[in-house]
Amino acid sequence: MSAERQVYLLDPQDYPPETIAVAFAKTSRSPDSFLKIAAELNAEKSSEFHEKWVVGYGHASVAEHAVLHIAVENISRLAVESLESNRLASYTEKSTRYQKWGPEDFYVPQELDGHALRDLYVDTCRMLFATYHEILRPVRDVIARRYPQREGESDAAFDRRVRSEYVDVCRFLLPAASLANVGVTVNARTLEHALRKMLSHPLEEVRQMGEEMKKVSEIRLPTLIKYVERVPYWEETAQRLSGAAEAVTWEPAEEGDWCRLVDYDSNGEEKVLAAALYRFGAFSFERALQTVRNAGPEGRRQLVEEIFAGRGKHDMPLREMEYASFTFDVTLDQGAYFELKRHRMMTQTPQPLSTLLGYALPKAVVEAGVQDAYRRAMESADAAYRKLAAFHPDVASYVVPNGYNRRVLISMNLRGAMHLVGLRSAGNAHFSIRRVAQRIAEDIRAAAPLLGEYLTVNTEETWQGIEEQFFAGINES
Repeated sequence: MSAERQVYLLDPQDYPPETIAVAFAKTSRSPDSFLKIAAELNAEKSSEFHEKWVVGYGHASVAEHAVLHIAVENISRLAVESLESNRLASYTEKSTRYQKWGPEDFYVPQELDGHALRDLYVDTCRMLFATYHEILRPVRDVIARRYPQREGESDAAFDRRVRSEYVDVCRFLLPAASLANVGVTVNARTLEHALRKMLSHPLEEVRQMGEEMKKVSEIRLPTLIKYVERVPYWEETAQRLSGAAEAVTWEPAEEGDWCRLVDYDSNGEEKVLAAALYRFGAFSFERALQTVRNAGPEGRRQLVEEIFAGRGKHDMPLREMEYASFTFDVTLDQGAYFELKRHRMMTQTPQPLSTLLGYALPKAVVEAGVQDAYRRAMESADAAYRKLAAFHPDVASYVVPNGYNRRVLISMNLRGAMHLVGLRSAGNAHFSIRRVAQRIAEDIRAAAPLLGEYLTVNTEETWQGIEEQFFAGINES
């Protein structure tokens, strides 16, 4: 007679993360229950196990069972970007849409301590925050006229409804120095890699954040991360490639060429369909692929319909969608990039944040009559950036507002694209990222019309319509 099925938690309130990791690891060789294994462990035995198997023999997957929840407060959004570049973790951060910043809510880098440019940096950040607060009310009035108070709607409810709309516009002024809080849930294996990246970062803030995260994490993970150090290879490679990139001619942004599908597999749709057949069959992939090709256009369309029949709004598509991939070269404002970077199940290669590619001018700023103040703030930030960049290009990025453009190379599979487009083209998403999602959807549909038809894109608008409705300029300078 088979043993009775058991499902239960190993509660982190009862067992340290390293002990839980050992309990799970030992099941590969022990017939005992997890609870019995855990009961026989203590901190010393868990440490000995990890020293031998994880550190000594490199069985790093064991560390994935040790999970921490780390609160990181008052770091710049530039540091947030570094922290969240680690894809195998979960993050929740302070939103620029639903919160407002105080006039001094910005980070001052230690690299400027005692330097003549420190005053310029502080004055620029204060100016950006002052302009941000200056335009909040005029822009709110524009949004309130655009979305008037409904009959029976309370003043508080009305303010909540329009707040994200006008703050969405004003956030273009917030610099990368703006302070934020981030909640991180991460396993020890991913944390080790993240800490190595932070300790090897060119910014002192990020290196210090790495040291502090390591220190607090060692309380619960005394063995698994104690050998984490900076990685000279990463630092030296960055320096060498930066030097090589300087030899390449700088290229300005072109207004009509801001999103390009630079690479995709023309046979991607056939591969997806063949993989779907392969999953449920008993034949080779070559046989499946040939079957798909022999099916003809109508046969392939019928198979696509069978794949998506009955799919609900929140149902993930088949994993076989991952066999079709697309690579885009995108120029977008930094605020939109901050939304895009949350989609970590893709490959992202952002260029350094700078003022070189011009800035976006929201139409509501013009309608509110505050475009002169907005332009002065953006141009002052540009002047400060250029002076700071001559001293330290990475430090200069702190003063760049969200409205400035940035280039990023992204590569994603169709399944990831379906998630991105469905979430970021929705009407409640920021208009900057809606523009990007709509353009990506358009290009994928042109390259893969059979499967692209099933992108859940918001059909009530287009990227061209978003530009016309929300932007007075895309790459102002």
